[in-house]
Amino acid sequence: MNHFLRKLSTPNRIVAISAAAGSVLLYANGNRNSDYTASVSLPAPLRESLWLPWQSELSVPLFSLGNSSVPSSDISKDVSGVSAAGEIPKTCSGCLGRDSFAKAAAKVGPAVVNVSAPQGEYGISPGKGMGSGTIINQDGTILTCAHAVVDFHGLRASSKGKVHVTLQDGRTFEGTVVNADLQSDVAIVKINSKTPLPTAKLGSSSKLQPGDCVIAVGCPLSLQNTVTSGIVSCVDRKSTDLGLGGLRREYLQTDCAINPGNSGGPLVNIDGEVIGVNIMKVLAADGLSFAVPIDSVTKILDHFKRNGRVVRPWIGLKMIDLNEMIITQLKERDPTFPNVKKGILVPMVTPGSPADRAGFRPGDVVIEFDGKAVESIKEIIEIMGDRVGVPIKVVVKRARDEFTLTVTAEESNSDM
Repeated sequence: MNHFLRKLSTPNRIVAISAAAGSVLLYANGNRNSDYTASVSLPAPLRESLWLPWQSELSVPLFSLGNSSVPSSDISKDVSGVSAAGEIPKTCSGCLGRDSFAKAAAKVGPAVVNVSAPQGEYGISPGKGMGSGTIINQDGTILTCAHAVVDFHGLRASSKGKVHVTLQDGRTFEGTVVNADLQSDVAIVKINSKTPLPTAKLGSSSKLQPGDCVIAVGCPLSLQNTVTSGIVSCVDRKSTDLGLGGLRREYLQTDCAINPGNSGGPLVNIDGEVIGVNIMKVLAADGLSFAVPIDSVTKILDHFKRNGRVVRPWIGLKMIDLNEMIITQLKERDPTFPNVKKGILVPMVTPGSPADRAGFRPGDVVIEFDGKAVESIKEIIEIMGDRVGVPIKVVVKRARDEFTLTVTAEESNSDM
C-alpha cells in the first residue's frame, strides 16, 4: 500500500485502469503540496444509468491524501467502526451480529429444563426417558414432547405420571404430566415453585422462510444447557414425506444438531422467541432435524384448555392439493376431468366414513367448503377446526357436473 501511495505522490502522475469495454477510468491528479484525490470517470451512457437524485457530479472521491477534509468524527473511528472513545455504532434492526446467537440463547436459556421420566422401580435408566422442555408460564407450565414424558405401549398412552424436572440453575422439581397428545407429540408438564420461574416467549412460525437462522436449546444426552445453531431448511415438511402414517402433520425442518435428550426442547429464532418444539431427527443422516411449528402447538394448547384433549374432526377423505401443472396433466390423461383452475382432488374415500355416506366419490374436486372457496388442504383443516357433529356443506366438481354435498364430521380415533 505504501508503494502504491508513493506512486500517487509523484507530480501529475496518472494511474489508469480500463474496464473490458474501455469505458471506466480511474485517475489521480495532484502535486506534492496539495490533496490527492482518486476519482472514477464514467462515459455518458453509464453516467445516465447510474445517476442518483442527490448527485451534483459523477466524480466520486475514493480516498484522499494530505490535508483531509473528512470530518473529525469519522477520523476517530477505526476500521471496525468503533470510535476512539469505545462507542459501538447501533446495529440495524434485524441484522445478524456477532453476538446474535448468544443473545437469543441468553433470553430463552433460563426457561429450558431437563425432563426425565422414571424407568421402573429403580429410577432413571441412562439414555432413556430423557428430554427437554420450556417453561412457558410462571405458574410452572412446561411445554415438552409426549414421547419423553409418557410411557407409550404400542400406540396408547398407558398413563399420565410423574417426571423429574431440573432447571438451568440446578433446582429440581417433581412434575406432573397434565396433558399429552400422541399424534402431535406435544405434552404439558406442571411443576410448583414458591419463587417466580423464568419463562420463554412464544413467537410465530407463520413468517419463517428457508434460510432463517435458528438455534436449538436443550439437554442432549443429559448435557444440560446445550445450544446448537443452524437454519430453517423447510417450513412445511409433510409427515407423508417422512413416511409417517396417521393424520396429516407438518414440521419445520432444520439442520441444527439434535440428539437424544433434545426432544421437547425449543427451536428459537434470532429474537429469542420459541418458534417450534424439537421432536425428532433422521438417524442415518446429519442436518435433518424436525420440529413442531409453534403455531400448531398454540392450537393444541387451546384444545387442551377447552376440551382437556385435542379434538380432531374426521370425514374420511384422502386429498391432494391441485395446481396448474397437475390439472393440465390430469386433463391430458382424462378428458372428462373437471374444468377447474384450483381446488383439492379426492383420490380416495374411506368406505363407511362420513364422506362416503355424504356421497363423495374418488375423482371429485372440492372447490368450496362451508361456503368458502378453497384451494388447499390446510384451508379445509382450518375451517373444520374442532367441529364434530356439525353438518358442513361442500361444493365439488365431478366431470362436467357440480354438486353440493353435506358431510358431518366425527371425532377421529386417537390411535389412527
